[in-house]
Amino acid sequence: MSNKLEQLRKLTTVVADTGEIDAIKKYQPEDATTNPSLILKAAQIEEYAPLIDASIEYAKAQSNDKAQQVQDTCDMLAVNIGKEILKTIPGRISTEVD
Repeated sequence: MSNKLEQLRKLTTVVADTGEIDAIKKYQPEDATTNPSLILKAAQIEEYAPLIDASIEYAKAQSNDKAQQVQDTCDMLAVNIGKEILKTIPGRISTEVD
């Protein structure tokens, strides 16, 4: 007998609402969605450190204004996490932004 997730896959598209790549790999959804709070939670995972570092470097290259750097870092982190998620799903990713 198949589990409930497998039964759902027969009827609909499974979408993960997370920024955690390990969870996405585990459940193998078709698509994924994220939002700022999910990105913040995922960013606390150590494996995301290189994505955070790359986002900070990008932001520093864009502006000398600290407030703008924070905003640019957050935006780029959402993009970088989205790019990583796209490596593990066959479908699309939707990222909510403010």
